[in-house]
Amino acid sequence: MALKRLFLVAALLLSGCGDDTPSAPKLGEPMAPFSLRSLTGESWQLPQAAAGKVVVIRFWATWCAFCKDEMKAIEPIWQARRDQGLMVLAVNAGQKAEDITKFVDDLGISYPVLLDPGSKTARLYGVTGLPMTFFVDRQGVVRGRILGETDEATFRRKLEELL
Repeated sequence: MALKRLFLVAALLLSGCGDDTPSAPKLGEPMAPFSLRSLTGESWQLPQAAAGKVVVIRFWATWCAFCKDEMKAIEPIWQARRDQGLMVLAVNAGQKAEDITKFVDDLGISYPVLLDPGSKTARLYGVTGLPMTFFVDRQGVVRGRILGETDEATFRRKLEELL
């Protein structure tokens, strides 16, 4: 299992080394468009699905030691603010649906979980480690990014700046 994790991390990092890879969106730039399926089979087209909403795009994996607690902490924030235009998208970096369903169910996550086969969207966003979180304003512009674990207060502060 540890070898599989090491391989996935190495593949994620090395896959972005080619010249044909578009550059990751920077702060102040529009979010990079992508199309993914959710764990429930729904198709998501971004930025279209996010029009007029504040979007949190969170890249994660089940083997990520820091992802579990943060995903759980985001749930009540999403529940409380989704009617105010908050969209949270948990983009799983390269794992199969059958490998993540129990993990998500055990955490009680109800915000959309998107599948990123081959970590193409993670590469598009320049993900270099997990978790990695992007904050996008209502106009579709990237306004914040956090690499690694964060505390709930920092997450809320970044979110409040946009809501």
